[in-house]
Formats: sequence, structure tokens, C-alpha cells
Amino acid sequence: MTKTIGFMRMMPVAAVSTLMFCGATAQASVMEQTKKIAGFTVHYKVVLPNGYDPAKAYPAILAFGGGPQTMNTVDGILDRNFRVEAEKRGYIVVSPAAPDGELFFEEGARIFPEFLKMILADYKIEGGKFHIAGVSNGGIASLHIAAAHPQYFLSATAFPGYLWEPNQAKLQAISTMCVFMYVGENDEYRWHNEMKSEVEYLRSKGTVARYTVEKGQPHRLDTLAGPNAKRLFEGFEETKKGCSK
Repeated sequence: MTKTIGFMRMMPVAAVSTLMFCGATAQASVMEQTKKIAGFTVHYKVVLPNGYDPAKAYPAILAFGGGPQTMNTVDGILDRNFRVEAEKRGYIVVSPAAPDGELFFEEGARIFPEFLKMILADYKIEGGKFHIAGVSNGGIASLHIAAAHPQYFLSATAFPGYLWEPNQAKLQAISTMCVFMYVGENDEYRWHNEMKSEVEYLRSKGTVARYTVEKGQPHRLDTLAGPNAKRLFEGFEETKKGCSK
């Protein structure tokens, strides 16, 4: 059975303009693309930074929306959390929708690692590794995919989110990357204890891992959206210092 967080279904989403990139350099743009991967038709969007140069390598983020993980939630997470800062700071952001409605911590996970290999073939990504991040169901998906394919990721960020069906092997897999978890103080879904225990385990292994309770916040974190989205990027930048204590 597909598991979704109902709150995310009701979130109003602003439309994202779709611009095609052309030429050696360009202003920031958002491209919508469709590819066939692992038997699924995958729809996704790519944010390119200001002055994008295809000959240059950029840091990259794989971002997942919450709820049903449709293109509407792709638009939502790009608009709220990633697009503005990525364009300004020089990041590529890739955000796929769940293929055939299969969430990315369920059957939708089958498109990996082929999807990552395709993105690496299409764009120059620094070090051949991504930051992976998501909200709600997207946070769960981020940690799930990071644990399954740790060789492709520098960091994993859930705001909120936790490991799907956690075990020691999955925790060990993500212990090689920086892990950042955020949850609202008033989150009605009460994910606090699981997220806290996972971070405590990672820290015991010497991983740079952080669990942050956002004061006064519900499930949807305004403290990481809009102008506050810079906090997510500060985490990504922190990985340059290393992810082991």
C-alpha cells in the first residue's frame, strides 16, 4: 500500500516556469524532462544556476517532494526550498516525481542508480556525487536511497524524515556522509524519537550528524523555506570540511 502524508497533498503550489537551455552559457532556468528508466517513465525537473556553463562542474542536489511525490510536489519543493539559493550559489538541482505513483522508498526506488548515472552523463557534477534532500515522504526517500547507494552521495538531509525500515546496515551505509535532520516542535506525526535515535547512532560512529527541533514549527517547516532555505545550503557547504569527527 502506498504510504503518504496527507498534509502534503493539500499544500498549494506555485507553477514553475519551464525554460529550455540553449547556448554555451545562459541565465538560470528550470527544465522539465522525461526519460524511460528501469521500465518506468520518469518525469523530473532540473534547476540550472545563473550563468550556467555546461563545460563547468557544479555541486548538485537530488531533491524529493513530500506526500504523493507528484510533479506538483516537485514544483513545491523547488519553489520553497531550493531554486532561488541554487541559482544564486551555483548548484544544479534535480527533482523527480514518483514514477507511476510509486514512492521513492517503495517501488519507485528501482530507478536508482540508473537515474543518477543518467544525470551524471548529462551534466558535469563535482566529484560525481550529490547531496540528497527531501521533505516528509521525500525525507524518508532521501535517507532510503542514500543508504542503498551511498557511493553517490556527500550528504543526506531530511526535513523531516527518517530511515524507512531502519537497521544497522542502513545506518552504517549513511555514516560515510554528513546527515542533517530537522523536525518541527509541533509536528503532529511525532517522528522526533526515531530521527533523534538515528542521529545519536551516527554520531556514536563519528559521523557529522545533526538533529534539530524547529521551535514552534508544525510538519511544514517555514524555518527552512524562502529566505531561510539558506540553512539547507549551509549544511551542504559544511560537507567540504569532511563528514567524520
